[in-house]
This record gives sequence, C-alpha cells and structure tokens, in this order.
Amino acid sequence: MIGLYRPGNSVLHRLPSGVKLLLLIASILVATITVRTPLEVGIVALVVAGLFAVARIPAKVALAQLRPIIWMLLVIGVFQVIITSWQRALVVCGLLLISVALAALFTLTTRISDMLDTVARALGPLQRFGVNPERVGLMLALAIRCIPLLATIVHEVAEARKARGLQWSMTALATPVIVRALRTADAMGDALVARGVDDD
Repeated sequence: MIGLYRPGNSVLHRLPSGVKLLLLIASILVATITVRTPLEVGIVALVVAGLFAVARIPAKVALAQLRPIIWMLLVIGVFQVIITSWQRALVVCGLLLISVALAALFTLTTRISDMLDTVARALGPLQRFGVNPERVGLMLALAIRCIPLLATIVHEVAEARKARGLQWSMTALATPVIVRALRTADAMGDALVARGVDDD
C-alpha cells in the first residue's frame, strides 16, 4: 500500500489535511492538463522531488513508493510507443509516476484519521440528502492508500512470471493480476464488513 504516515514537523506535515488534499487534486489535474512534453515532465518531477526534500522524506522511502509501479509503467509505455510515439509514452508514464509520487507524499505527511475527518467535515452539509460523509471519507482514504497496491501485485506477478520464463506472455501477467486483485478486494471488503462498515 502507499506509504504510511511518517511523523515530522516540516511545512507539509503542518499543513491542514484539507489544504493538502485540495493541493493534491489540483496538482494532478493541472499537471495532466498542461504537461505535454518530456521536458515539462522532467521539470514537474524535479518540483515533486523538491517537495519530498522539504518534507524530509528519505530518498530510500520515496523510491520505495514508486518501485512497485515500474512494471506497470513499462507495459503502458510499450503500448504508448506502439500506438503513438516514444515522446507521448514518456509523458503518459511520467504523469502517472508523478501522480503516484504526489499521492505517496500526501499519505506520508498526513495521518489517515485527519484525512477522514477532513472529508467528513466537508461533506457534512450533504448528509441531509442521504450522503454518508464517513463512508465517503473512508472510500477516498482507501482509494488514495491503495493506488500502488495493484502496482505491487503487478510487480510480484511479473517477477514470478519472469522466474518461470514467461516474461513475454501477457496472459501469464494479466490473469494472475486480475485474480489476485479480486481476492484482495474481497478480503478488504470482508475486513470492512467485520468492522461494521456496512451497518445502517
């Protein structure tokens, strides 16, 4: 799962979780809309690396957040090169890497309880229309924290596939990934039910 909270007193740690969440969403949207060349991807990547430095997140920890998605990016990159160009492949894969890095930075500098409280407060006025703020907050927190989970599964399956000499078989990659992802989702659902999340 995406990085667990690391205590600290940096500027990013001290920012309110609601502000950080808005900045996360805005940053990913702006980067996705405006970044169009590999050079621009490199500039944004340097800015993100600077944010990790400001938050005093060790390079080893930062790289650990990105390592699981390398195999996924390779697959996406190959398809992008085939259907578009290598420049577009770099942009697409770079933006995905940057988005995961920003999400990791958010969770590394924000307590999960703060995330839930922020979303619950923001959605409070919608409660009269049947919206359950706590459930929405839980869904958002799970989504943010589980972004690299699928990437980790892909990485582990790819390693196993390589060990069996099937590194060029897409079936040997896709089928186990889908099965493991579904099993993980079932296990997570069972855990939430066991904690009464489905109670009215």
